[in-house]
Amino acid sequence: MGVRSGEPGSEWPDALDVRALLEDGWRPTPLRDFILKVHSRCNLACDYCYMYEMADQGWRRQPRRMSRQVLEWTAQRIAEHARTNLLSEVQVVLHGGEPLLAGAEHLRHAIEVVRAAVGTDAHVGFSVQTNGVLLDEVFLDLFAEYGVMVGVSVDGDEEGHDRHRRRADGRGSYQAVRAGLERLTGPRHRHLFGGLLSTIELRNDPVATYESLLEFAPPEMDFLLPHGNWDTPPPGRPPDESTPYADWLIAIFDRWYAVEAADVRIRLFSEIIRLLFGRMSGSEAVGLSPVSVVVVETNGEIEQVDSLKSAYEGAAGTRLHVSRDPFDTVLALPSVAARQIGRRALSDQCLACPAHEVCGAGLYPHRYRSGTGFRNPSVYCRDLFKLITHIRDVVSRELAAEPVAAG
Repeated sequence: MGVRSGEPGSEWPDALDVRALLEDGWRPTPLRDFILKVHSRCNLACDYCYMYEMADQGWRRQPRRMSRQVLEWTAQRIAEHARTNLLSEVQVVLHGGEPLLAGAEHLRHAIEVVRAAVGTDAHVGFSVQTNGVLLDEVFLDLFAEYGVMVGVSVDGDEEGHDRHRRRADGRGSYQAVRAGLERLTGPRHRHLFGGLLSTIELRNDPVATYESLLEFAPPEMDFLLPHGNWDTPPPGRPPDESTPYADWLIAIFDRWYAVEAADVRIRLFSEIIRLLFGRMSGSEAVGLSPVSVVVVETNGEIEQVDSLKSAYEGAAGTRLHVSRDPFDTVLALPSVAARQIGRRALSDQCLACPAHEVCGAGLYPHRYRSGTGFRNPSVYCRDLFKLITHIRDVVSRELAAEPVAAG
């Protein structure tokens, strides 16, 4: 079926035979999400950051800001990919580091050059993911002008947020982030509010964390499992049978599902519910849907999703560059195909699990183990199984309790 066991000294998916997959009828899914690293540095020094604090230190070799030349090459490649694959819509995420460090005029140029290149061939949706510290009226007016949705990273209340999300001198960032969020959620700019992103910290009370985020009335929030793998386990993930991350998330799920589920979407929970009903996932955190995301670094290098940098040096690399390589070339790489072939990328242990079509082995970087590569269960395997099972049971009980309408 196009999947071969690893050759001596290789790790999966190094030996994945893409040609055999194609001969077997598999076809790659075109890229639809383009993450542009418009600035490679950050004004915070979060101690859990996969970009700066984990295995891959490639950021040190990157120029601070994506040049206009690289932006123009990237825009042409996006337009080319949309036309070649007859895409009606693509999404462009302005990312970093901290993207607002690039400056408002540089972000304006990035937006305009992509829009001009794509033209009427496809609709381009823009968003920005920021830590919120620099989010002022200048940026918000720019984003309003171009319809750029704004996502903000915040880890709960002041105490919980400032555990990790600090400035280089050790000062917390919560008050600055809160001020940025208050500007974003004011009457003029609330329509730009895309949602909140929060990394789980087991020492923070889960419900208090959730309620502190709820205070900003986000349309969506998501809780991210800290990056880790079998070589470098995440914090608080013991080798025993305990499930601390599932327990933390279940406390939030029970509160959310009983009270606010109709008003605010929690992406992880909503995706699991979709999958339980047999629908496709729109998130790479769970499920078996093909991943259609690509990253362009500030120097123009094309990379896979940047969370792979938590696994090992170079894990996200492709050796491709926007100056010479079409994005279609990315789809032929074994490392990219491996994230688009669904069940064929799962380990035997995962395939034997009754939850594998919902879990999908979890986020790809969390499966890594040196020697075998990425064909392993998630390092969060037990947590994911418990969370999925709990959500299934709660939803099933509710459905069973609903009265049957008369025929």
